[in-house]
Amino acid sequence: MRIIVDADACPGKDIIEKAGKENNIPVIMYCDINHIINSDYSEIKYMDCGFQSVDMAIVNAVKERDIVVSQDFGVAAMCLGKKAYPISPKGYIYSDKNIDRLLFERHLGAKVRRGGGKTSNPKKRNKEDDERLYNNLIYLIEKL
Repeated sequence: MRIIVDADACPGKDIIEKAGKENNIPVIMYCDINHIINSDYSEIKYMDCGFQSVDMAIVNAVKERDIVVSQDFGVAAMCLGKKAYPISPKGYIYSDKNIDRLLFERHLGAKVRRGGGKTSNPKKRNKEDDERLYNNLIYLIEKL
């Protein structure tokens, strides 16, 4: 088991590392070369800055029972297909039961924006998000 992080603009990296370190689980953070991430614990892997290069590197690297932290529903869906456990940076666990709805909502939002409409911005991160992320990471670690 590993914790793999889509680290481009991922909040909560310190919380993810804390959960990994406390449970002696390796953390691997993927980001493109336009970001600089420093860590005493995590392995940092840099990818080209091409379209979805980080996403594809994560999907290619993920193995069964890995935990994947990503806010990208597409990455989450592909990781579910590989029997990994995706979770959002806000601590919501993606599953076979909710991923279709999330992908459909993403599709509808993109359709509205292409038509010139506006969609709401995500809510700002708060303390509850941090607690949910940590607690659900521990839940997944103990489950596996």
